[in-house]
Amino acid sequence: PRCIHVDTSQCCPQCKERKNYCEFRGKTYQTLEEFVVSPCERCRCEANGEVLCTVSACPQTECVDPVYEPDQCCPICKNGPNCFAETAVIPAGREVKTDECTICHCTYEEGTWRIERQAMCTRHECRQM
Repeated sequence: PRCIHVDTSQCCPQCKERKNYCEFRGKTYQTLEEFVVSPCERCRCEANGEVLCTVSACPQTECVDPVYEPDQCCPICKNGPNCFAETAVIPAGREVKTDECTICHCTYEEGTWRIERQAMCTRHECRQM
């Protein structure tokens, strides 16, 4: 632990008073106190006076249009699983006709957090009228 008062009157210096708090971003925390700095960051005041923080790792989203909500660490998919069909966003699990000749679908494996960001599209020959 950090020593804040050292007695140097003897041959070997001795610690008379130890620091039992941490200072972090202008605030004081007690030893072993845990605190939340942001929705993604948790910290703890260690016995040696140091602050150790951990940042949450977010899983990959299963959509191309995730949104961040206040007080939540990781983005969420409000519109459900989806992907891009060129510039349009289409839902996963359904075939979508993007124009008269093109059908697209998102390749998506439910529950695996794996989705292709670009849709698989098939163009059909269109008859000219």
